[in-house]
Amino acid sequence: MSRLALALLVAPLVAFAQDKPVDAGPYVPSPQSVVSDMLKLAEVGPEAFVIDLGSGDGRIVRTAALIFGARGFGVEIKDELVRQANADARREGIAERVQFINADLFKTDISRATVLTLYLLPHTVNLLKDKLLAELRPGTRVLSHDYPLSGWIPEKYVQMDLEDKVKISGVTTTLIYLYVVPANVGGRWQASASGRAMTLDLKQQITRVSGTARGGGKDAALEEVKLRGGQLSFRLAGKTYRGRVNGARIEGDIAGGGAWSAQRVQ
Repeated sequence: MSRLALALLVAPLVAFAQDKPVDAGPYVPSPQSVVSDMLKLAEVGPEAFVIDLGSGDGRIVRTAALIFGARGFGVEIKDELVRQANADARREGIAERVQFINADLFKTDISRATVLTLYLLPHTVNLLKDKLLAELRPGTRVLSHDYPLSGWIPEKYVQMDLEDKVKISGVTTTLIYLYVVPANVGGRWQASASGRAMTLDLKQQITRVSGTARGGGKDAALEEVKLRGGQLSFRLAGKTYRGRVNGARIEGDIAGGGAWSAQRVQ
């Protein structure tokens, strides 16, 4: 990516720096020894666009570019850290792929992310929950260092003991939570499965989904309902239904043969 293209990409974000950013807490860097492991957990590769909220010296986004070939940007409120991160990116030859901006992480547009990383205070992490659901696309991976997103079920959870964590928190324990942003599936859907009509009523609490199906005048509970990003699956009448959510439409197949689809009606 050219410098001009990258500048055009982040230009709308820089505008947020005109207002005084919200301070989300003191600068506490993720130990360098865990950064690569975090990015591997999120399966970062050359196709990834990584956004780090509270990017500090830029080590996470820079490592994503240097080691995994990714692109992205970091958001930081401390001018000196932004200058340092951009200077390091130029020195490392990755300034055309990454950039660091001084902005308010609560106002910054994060919709471009395929991977988003956080190492913020617990209160700040949970203040961001609605923003993550509103702006990130289903399937986006979210990495939170040490502090979980309340109400979200992590896709993976890793605990490590690192000696260089002692000078940061006084203990060796390091916790990494990996989440996958869920599609919005709550509501009523009119479905057709192998030519048979039925109505699905789905209830959603972030990553938890339950529901019932009504067909032929009978109601049945959906079993083993799972939602991972935009992939929805459940068991009904002994059969496993798998589908891809695309806004107000679901298209999928039935294990053992057959297809099904659904359109949101409420």
